[in-house]
Formats: sequence, structure tokens, C-alpha cells
Amino acid sequence: MSKKAATREAILQQAVALASQVGISGLTVGSLAMVSGLSKSGLFAHFGSKEALQLAVVQAAQAQFVAETVQPALAQPRGMARLSALFHGWIDRIAGERYPGGCPLLAAAYEFDDQPGPVREALVAGQRWQRETLLRLLQQACDLGELPPDSDVPLLAFMLFGLVQSAHHDRQLLDSDQGLLLARRGFARLLARD
Repeated sequence: MSKKAATREAILQQAVALASQVGISGLTVGSLAMVSGLSKSGLFAHFGSKEALQLAVVQAAQAQFVAETVQPALAQPRGMARLSALFHGWIDRIAGERYPGGCPLLAAAYEFDDQPGPVREALVAGQRWQRETLLRLLQQACDLGELPPDSDVPLLAFMLFGLVQSAHHDRQLLDSDQGLLLARRGFARLLARD
């Protein structure tokens, strides 16, 4: 990795952490310059515009999610082990202290849900990919006989995604970790075999 690429990566890590506190829309070259200790012109040379910075932060946060949550889950055997690793890794990510202001992607989904443009498009693509990943892992569990063959896979994926969002909401807005526990219980209940 070149020095310029390494510097950009370090800046993006700081930007993702800052975005978790101020939101993607609140992220500016000026606010990032204050946190990073770099000049505005130096940051501008890496990103060129506020929108390009915001888009890069969304992409960096999505890449972090894949590397830290999805890839470890995919290392597990197909079926419920993999699905469980993904879900619990996702909840652990919310419970962790990596992002001082919570998951920047979940927060940004609400910030940009009605704002057209490249940042929203990147968020939509990421959220769809996450849902499709849940669908795929649920279907694998059905195909392996670990879930009933008549399981409503789209509904289960929707509900699991909702548990993740609810856990994040409770932790960030209500300052309660109860949602983390409820999400884990919800996962067990939704996927319990009678």
C-alpha cells in the first residue's frame, strides 16, 4: 500500500468514528480536519468534496462490517452455525465500543432515506446486500434441514434485520442494553424448532 493510500485509509478510520457521533450528513472536511490534525486542503486532496468524503465513509464502514462480522461468520459451517455467528456478531458489534455514537451505517440509513444521491444509493446497496445475506443463510439452514422446510425465509430475514435495528435503537436512543438481550432472545425464539 502506498503512503498516500495508507494515509487515506487512516483518515477514513477516523472519519467513520467521527460519523458515528455526528452522522454522515454532519461529517465535513472541516470537522474531520479538526479531529485528524490534517489541513482542510490536505483532506480535500484525498476526497475532493463533502459528498465524496461521505461516500468514502459509507464504503469504508460497509467494508469494516464485512471484514469484522460477515467474514468470520462465513468461516463457520453452513446452516445455523453460520447464521447464528452472523447475527450474534452483528449484535456484538452494536454492543461494542468500536463506534462511540453507534453504527454509522444504521444511523445513516435514517439520515439519507429521503435524500437522493450517491450516498443514499451506496447505503441502499449495502442494506440490500445485508438482507440478501440473511436470506441466503436462512435458506441454507432450511436446505440443510436445520429449519423447517416451510419456513417463511423473507419474513425471517425481515424480522432478524428488525431485531438488529431495534437493538441499535435501544442502545443509542434509549441508552439501554436491554435491546441487545431481547434481540438475542428474539433470534432464539424465531429460529427455535418445535
